Amino acid sequence: VFALSGFLRAAMGFDIGLSTKCVVIPKEMDMCHEIGYSEMRLPNLMGHTSMAEVILKSTTWQNLVHTDCHPHVRTFLCSLFAPICLDTFIHPCRSMCVGVRDSCAPVLACHGHSWPDSLDCDRFPADEDMCLASLTKEYKYLHKVLPKPACQTCPAVEEFFTHKRVLEVFCDNNFAVKVKLSKKRTLLGDQEYNIECQVEFITQGSLLPYETQNMIQQWLLINENCTQRMTQTHRPMVYLLVGKVEEGIILVNQVYRWQRRDSQLTLATQKWRYHKCL
Repeated sequence: VFALSGFLRAAMGFDIGLSTKCVVIPKEMDMCHEIGYSEMRLPNLMGHTSMAEVILKSTTWQNLVHTDCHPHVRTFLCSLFAPICLDTFIHPCRSMCVGVRDSCAPVLACHGHSWPDSLDCDRFPADEDMCLASLTKEYKYLHKVLPKPACQTCPAVEEFFTHKRVLEVFCDNNFAVKVKLSKKRTLLGDQEYNIECQVEFITQGSLLPYETQNMIQQWLLINENCTQRMTQTHRPMVYLLVGKVEEGIILVNQVYRWQRRDSQLTLATQKWRYHKCL
């Protein structure tokens, strides 16, 4: 700890002092649970000296983690907010920071935020130093690389339509996912969305239903302004999101409000099995 204190002062803009302690990662820090260790050092690498401050500052990042904008976004943020309790602080490598920044900064921009100065990648050690390196090559080898949702203009929510028109829209797209949305307030007073996805049908042959569900959940988190429009009340609402995959990007092109009294969407999804597109 002592040997690194000079770097910490220069790199992170604060003096971590000469004493740190090991504490249990609090339950409020969802993003840093099940990451391979259960205790963290305090003060942390962001200069937070109290657990209340750690919880307050880290919760603002939890939605970004849930978007899965980079394979190592959780590792990167938790190494700073909840550093593992070892004899020395282990920083994320500069390359990990750059990878996470390049993938996740567009998501922050979609929410109206820029990449913060406190996470300037030049402040982190080069890969040849002792630090947390990125495992992107191994990750790509072990995991199927899926299309990514993008920040986009919100499609209008359609409330009046015929099943024939819906079938035409289906023909122009790759997937249709039924989504049940509701929202609640967190302990800190923020809005949090509960998203339940069910694939009604899918024509994109290379994607599995659960992969499509996960991508739609990510789309709703990235395009939070669209999700807000759809969840005007705390009462659960059901929508059908229709879209396509283009050049590795998942785009939602049409949103239908699925109301119980309206049988047109049900009829369209039933007829789709036998429908022949022009």
